[in-house]
Amino acid sequence: MATATRYWVVSHPVQNSSTALWTRLQSSISNRAFDTALYRFSAPDLRVGTLDSLLSLSDDLVKSNSFIEGVSHKIRRQIEEIERIVGGEGGSLTVDGVPVDSYLTRFVWDEAKYPTMSPLRDIVDGIHMQVSKIEDDMKVRAAEYNNVRSQLNAINRKQGGSLAVRDISNLVKPEDIITSEHLVTLVAVIPIYSQKDWLASYESLTNFVVPRSSKKLYEDNEYALYTVTLFDRVADNFKTAAREKGFQIRDFEYSPEAQEDSRKEMEKLSHDQEQMRRSLLDWCYQSYSEVFSAWMHFCAVRVFTESILRYGLPPAFQSVVLSPPAKSEKKVRSILEDLCETRNGTFWKSDDEAGVPGLGGEAESYPYVSFTINII
Repeated sequence: MATATRYWVVSHPVQNSSTALWTRLQSSISNRAFDTALYRFSAPDLRVGTLDSLLSLSDDLVKSNSFIEGVSHKIRRQIEEIERIVGGEGGSLTVDGVPVDSYLTRFVWDEAKYPTMSPLRDIVDGIHMQVSKIEDDMKVRAAEYNNVRSQLNAINRKQGGSLAVRDISNLVKPEDIITSEHLVTLVAVIPIYSQKDWLASYESLTNFVVPRSSKKLYEDNEYALYTVTLFDRVADNFKTAAREKGFQIRDFEYSPEAQEDSRKEMEKLSHDQEQMRRSLLDWCYQSYSEVFSAWMHFCAVRVFTESILRYGLPPAFQSVVLSPPAKSEKKVRSILEDLCETRNGTFWKSDDEAGVPGLGGEAESYPYVSFTINII
């Protein structure tokens, strides 16, 4: 996955010609901040409505933007988590088949999805509902996938833990167990450092223990697994005496049927997990594309709304998108302020110095519309 990238969406008022303003923006930024590329941001002429409706919409834009941005990041993190689990590097995120950066810097409004004659509130609410549905769907899909993963991890822990707790059915073979009308074979878990003590004492822990019947089946870093054969009627006495000496007798009954059922369950869960992983990953890549596309249309509505409220009617502004390096941000801000052809420039500059938040809830105010997009 790519590292985090911050873009600014900015609009400047147009006094004479948008082409002339675009040329001045390009020339000034390329001359003084040559490491900052500049792109047009296509905000179409939308249905303005009333001033009250614009003001009401503006109050909700920042909250809705945070929600949509948050969902896009959740999907991205889900993709990264799935890829990390399987040890993959992951594919590149795309929107409508093109890289995310390219989609943003070459954004074109989709009239078929979002008719420009619809009221702005309807467009924003429609985008919010679309993204909310995707978020709800992701929660359900992720929960189902994580549930299967948890079941499989629980089985793996049982099979991969220490002998004191793990499933030992795959360590005991039929020939290791003697079962008759009077005899029974027990399975003992012995600390590594106590093996000599076990071999020296197990025959005398109780009466009727078959001499030299203990056999080591397996050993890990902490414990060794032994069998011991004795008369069934003294099994409880043997278990009690073994516990007193620090030996653990595991409850175990050899069952080929249970082993086969366990193996089939493991295979089924592994298959289900892989199928759900692929399905969730494909869904996440597709849904990220949908959410990001919806987010950029939302940003177009936002820059249009805030520009009308800032500069007035009729709509006359040039919106651009750029991603200056951190070292060039102050320089670029200065260039954008110098090029801001607005009668209210002094007012917004003084607000900025006083720390008064501007339109759209930005932490700082500028004599032009500006907000930030964190895409990855």
